[in-house]
Amino acid sequence: MTRAFTEEFLLFLVPFALYALWLVARKRTPLARVHWNGKVSWLLLAGLAFASLWLVYTGLSAPRSKGAYVPAHMENGRFVPGRVE
Repeated sequence: MTRAFTEEFLLFLVPFALYALWLVARKRTPLARVHWNGKVSWLLLAGLAFASLWLVYTGLSAPRSKGAYVPAHMENGRFVPGRVE
């Protein structure tokens, strides 16, 4: 669960990082508040859209398995990992 949250949060931050890189490329200070005024709302919406679209894409392109899940169990003193049959 932590990995999924971290991935989506990093995807949300992509527009902010790209804008900061654009400011650096234009030889402006990305830490100056004046460069971010009026841009944060657009970057916020772009980040939310990017993360949402990625969630939809991964949900639709995830591999689907047909069959029943057999949970992990002990068999003759050996651990048998869970699997889909």
